[in-house]
Amino acid sequence: MGFLKKIDITWIETLIFILFFFFSLALMWKTFRISPEGDLEIATKAWSDFSATIPLIRSFSLGNNFPPQYPIFAGPPIRYHFIFFLIVGLLEKIGIRLDFALNTLSSLAFFSLLTLIYITGKRVFKNRAVGLISVLLFLFNGSFGFLEFFKKYPLSSKTMIDILQNTQFSTFGPYDGKVVSAFWSLNIFTNQRHLAFAYASFLLLAYLIFHYSNKPKELNYKKILLIAIFIGTFPFIHLAVFGMMGLSLIVSLFIYPKIRKKIIIIGFIAICLATPQLLYMGSSQNESHFFVPGYLVENLTLTNFIIYWLYNFGLGTIFIPIGYFLANKNQRKFFLIFLILFIFGNLFRVSSEMSANHKFFNLFIIGANFFIANAIVKFWKHHGGKVVSVFSIIFLTFTGVIDFFPIVNDTVITIKDYPNDLTINYIVSNTPKNSVFLNSSYIFNPASLAGRKIFLGWPYFSWSAGYDTTSRDTELRSMLTPKSFSYLCTKLVNYKIDYIILDDPLANNDFQIDSRFFDTNFKTVFTDRSSMIKIYKVLPTCNLPLL
Repeated sequence: MGFLKKIDITWIETLIFILFFFFSLALMWKTFRISPEGDLEIATKAWSDFSATIPLIRSFSLGNNFPPQYPIFAGPPIRYHFIFFLIVGLLEKIGIRLDFALNTLSSLAFFSLLTLIYITGKRVFKNRAVGLISVLLFLFNGSFGFLEFFKKYPLSSKTMIDILQNTQFSTFGPYDGKVVSAFWSLNIFTNQRHLAFAYASFLLLAYLIFHYSNKPKELNYKKILLIAIFIGTFPFIHLAVFGMMGLSLIVSLFIYPKIRKKIIIIGFIAICLATPQLLYMGSSQNESHFFVPGYLVENLTLTNFIIYWLYNFGLGTIFIPIGYFLANKNQRKFFLIFLILFIFGNLFRVSSEMSANHKFFNLFIIGANFFIANAIVKFWKHHGGKVVSVFSIIFLTFTGVIDFFPIVNDTVITIKDYPNDLTINYIVSNTPKNSVFLNSSYIFNPASLAGRKIFLGWPYFSWSAGYDTTSRDTELRSMLTPKSFSYLCTKLVNYKIDYIILDDPLANNDFQIDSRFFDTNFKTVFTDRSSMIKIYKVLPTCNLPLL
């Protein structure tokens, strides 16, 4: 690694940052774009997540979503961190095309994350190679997922072709029944576009704490206020990462006594700013246990716990402690900021879905990668260690390389968008921006794409955000096959529903629809002859007082 000293580092680092930037652009544009005809083109591995995020964006660009609600669960205050998508929506609102707005912000966020990983590794370990290797380990995960790949494609002379033509992730646990998690690949960043900025923000905070712990006099009250405001805005930016920032501050109180009082001030101001946001979002409507040890480990025992993380961290399970013991005292303290995330994520459930805890482990492994990289660099410097370092990097990135090509080779699903789709066009042009629709399809409903709120989108997303989707789904089904006119009108008025949008009952796979009832009792204001979608207006037909 000493060869880097012989090269113009400024030039090399500039080249590295340019490479980060264009890689980020390519990754985001590969998975989402607008076609020349003006329709949405979404990668097949991203389209399900986009069925929640596009309606959220459109609720701010084409709709009126203030105060914010979750547009696929109309009514209660939003319980999902929305600021990233609000900014994208406002950019589209002022005339920037949706793909440029979303992909530009996503690319800048991912670029920032890569850059911060490099800079943090370089500064904390005073070695550029640690920064570079940390980025490499982040991009290409080191799990033992490649073992599953070779079960499907046995090692042969065609292995390289099998990898290059691969279209499926090696594992997708827990959803495919495998041990290795689905949340290690870059797929989480192409699908959850707000995630990179949140992770970059946590890493920035961790680095600032480390930096000021060594130079406490530099942490003046102006910087304290800026850091506190930065943290305090995070419930609306990313709620889970806000919690992780809180954990990092708590750990820092104990390991950095020189800045302890200043950390207390930061925490106090941040809590004051965050409290109104937390109160607005409210608590989850779903009952779940908070203390759930073991994360996704089945039949939790110490042995099964070790096996689970051995498969998920791969050789990193060995290299993390080696890198830790090869680090100096100050660097070891830095590791504790990330270790608390691993401990917390294995003990407590933070949302309705246990797998959502993956965010704790994503950030832990980003921190752990610095120490893996440190071990590799130390091996490189010893006689005979270069071979160990090279083979270690290969095995620590092999699964990630395999899982990169399903993203590269992914195809797209085309979804007709405004103004090409007649139904969306009608809704945008003829309904109030804050309208609520009773819907009969979950995903990419025309009302959602038009920026209007719908009664219930795909339940998984609302459920994982803390909404009671079971009761609402029951209500939705009862309204689509109503007992009586008065029953339906009472429900519609109570839920402040303005319109009913019904798909062709013969083609609908989500619900049973009594279309004759609606044709008989409600005024049809729009019919799309090609898709047989109909829109009915609730008022004045249901002219009842609010109950």
